[in-house]
Amino acid sequence: MKIAIISSGFLPVIDGVTVSLFHRVRVLSKLGHQVLILCPDYQPVASVYPSWRDYHGEILPGVRVVNLPSEPFMGVEFERNFSRRANRRLNQELAMFDPDIVHVDEPDRIFLGTLRASGVAYAKVHNIPCVGFYHTNFIDYIEDFWPLPSGLIAFLQWFSMLFIRPVFHSYDAILVSSPVTAEKMALMKVRNVLCDRFLGVDVQAFQTQRPDPNFFAKTYKIEGVQDKTKLVFLGRLTPDKGWAFTLRSLAAWAGDPNNAPLLGQIAIIIAGDGELRSTVLEKLQPLANSTGLSVHLLGRIAPNAVPSLLANSDIHITTSEKETLGLTVLEAFAAGIPVIAPAKGGVKTHIRDGKNSLLFEPQNSESFGQALTKLVSDVNLRCQLGQQAQQDVVCYDWENVVPTLLSTWQNQISLHSSS
Repeated sequence: MKIAIISSGFLPVIDGVTVSLFHRVRVLSKLGHQVLILCPDYQPVASVYPSWRDYHGEILPGVRVVNLPSEPFMGVEFERNFSRRANRRLNQELAMFDPDIVHVDEPDRIFLGTLRASGVAYAKVHNIPCVGFYHTNFIDYIEDFWPLPSGLIAFLQWFSMLFIRPVFHSYDAILVSSPVTAEKMALMKVRNVLCDRFLGVDVQAFQTQRPDPNFFAKTYKIEGVQDKTKLVFLGRLTPDKGWAFTLRSLAAWAGDPNNAPLLGQIAIIIAGDGELRSTVLEKLQPLANSTGLSVHLLGRIAPNAVPSLLANSDIHITTSEKETLGLTVLEAFAAGIPVIAPAKGGVKTHIRDGKNSLLFEPQNSESFGQALTKLVSDVNLRCQLGQQAQQDVVCYDWENVVPTLLSTWQNQISLHSSS
């Protein structure tokens, strides 16, 4: 099959979309398919992403990456999106490649840059299917990035939904990866939704890792954490990831006298970067100084460094309530460590509370603290939940997930062939 993938981003940018795309095409290459990836150009921000050329041209057998004109996304220079200048080049590349299907990751985000439902016009002219993939709850992010009255936030979200719905309906199908997200799309009155297990994790890369007592000293020059319970946060340091709640709740938990005996036993490991880095450091460092907590910010780490990081940690914490699936949760499961997460959003798809991880009531610091105390103080429970999580994640291995996506693409091709 010849598959053209138009994506809002690709490596060396590190997020759920880019990492998933790389693993998807890795398996497609292995299976002998031809893939063209069209993504934003990162040369204008080479100082941020100096390795961008490593992900340009033929990166795997049968997989070629073409970077198209880009511009800052939502005014953030290092977040790139296609610009309108990309439209002509995009259609030229599609014509030269002559795909059997066009797949578009984050068509809503791309539309904000190109002002077009990317790929649709080409697909209609050539009578091939064009599907979109809904990865990110951008409309929900409005309340995180714009400090406006709740009534105005609600209006902006409603208006954004009306604005973007026709874009989704331009595609033959919109793919989603969790029932929770499918329900959300139904509330948005998006009719052409297909839900299945379309996202995954490289299970083998995680399960072949072995904990090393000196891992943090050797890899990150962090001393004295080998005997501590390591709480790992993995992802962007941005408002949508729930950092306001995290910082508030950690301070409340650490300030509880009942938790005093636990504080010196804990190391907080934060892997990721973003606009809130200084805020996170300003809030956590005084807390560490006054309580004995150990706090370490690793900055942005490469995807291939994630398996060893998680395998050498004890608990993964996410407080994001807006995940469409929650890929870091799957990665923690593959590494065999339990997760503490809010009972909201796509993470509920694979977290079974008390069976493979713990859920807390959203925006409830006390509920968060109870889950944290429970796991920090009970190593046997951590092991039990982690072992079950590792069993539960096998069905999300990319080797199992990509055939599902291929079957969906083939069904769309067959529908077009018969029409």
